[in-house]
Amino acid sequence: MNNNNNNNDNDNDNTPLNNTSRITLNHGAGGREMQKFINKLIVDKLKNGILERLDDCAVLENHMKKRIAMTTDSYVVSPIFFDGGDIGRLAVSGTVNDLSTSGAKPYALSLAFILEEGMPLSSIEKIVHSIAATAAEAGVKIVTGDTKVVERGKCDQIYINTCGIGMIDEGINISTYNANIGDSIFVTGPIGNHEIAMLRARKMLDFEFHTVSDVAPLNKNVELLLSKTKKIRVIKDPTRGGLASALNEIAEHSNCEVYLYENQIPIDPDVHSVCEIVGFDPLYLANEGKFIIIADHSAETESAIYSSFEGAKLIGKIKSTHHRKGVFMETYSGGIRKLGVLETTQLPRIC
Repeated sequence: MNNNNNNNDNDNDNTPLNNTSRITLNHGAGGREMQKFINKLIVDKLKNGILERLDDCAVLENHMKKRIAMTTDSYVVSPIFFDGGDIGRLAVSGTVNDLSTSGAKPYALSLAFILEEGMPLSSIEKIVHSIAATAAEAGVKIVTGDTKVVERGKCDQIYINTCGIGMIDEGINISTYNANIGDSIFVTGPIGNHEIAMLRARKMLDFEFHTVSDVAPLNKNVELLLSKTKKIRVIKDPTRGGLASALNEIAEHSNCEVYLYENQIPIDPDVHSVCEIVGFDPLYLANEGKFIIIADHSAETESAIYSSFEGAKLIGKIKSTHHRKGVFMETYSGGIRKLGVLETTQLPRIC
């Protein structure tokens, strides 16, 4: 956590933190208050044999000689607590899932906090507890990090930046550039739940609905899938911009036509109802616990996907590139609708 300790007395400081108190600029100043805060509120909950060394970088042993995947992301969600998760669960899940889209097994994560002066320490403790629980769920270690405190009004309580690295086994080649003509397109569950949950968390509607965020680490599901088949071409997380924007990226990278069936795309009834009322298109809603999977068209591969992701649905196929490139959807009425990328933000600050 970049905790440069020039006072050995701090290692034996047993003074408890007052969870009713708030972040001050001293918590980011590099002195005793910062060291106590990092050790007691963060390291004690996330310690794993590496993090608590508190060197300026973590040294990781890698005897596997495998390809390394690396990703970085920042999380600025508002509000920081919402039904189904919080910014801590979001940060770990999002980073782990980004690694999983390459077929990598997540190995280690970094964690950096930007904290606003005046933020309750009790809120940070709750977020760190969520981070620890989600990291345990994913089987990944937080090995290094950083803490900065900014003046009141310069940050919305807390921003989190992460970096993740993972290892890719031999025989796995997964990329948005790999879709082939004839491949099947799957989504691993109902779409749009996260963004609608954020709409609910902001109390922007005056009627009752019960959608919760789908935020979750999916790396174990991907590991299970790849233990059953290596015939997976693409894994993509449809976060900001949703299903339609993610598929457009795949169509562009793989120079192909993505063809969807509207009546096969899973959408929860509450999500569908809210979209009808507020005018959102569920195809462009953010997800934090779903994957798009594109794989060769075979009963064996289809069975592997269904058994690895409960709720997965076959929603389309990759068609010829001879005539057109892009994303096209066969609608309920039998017409064809072209789906572009998201042009404007439906709901900002969702992740």
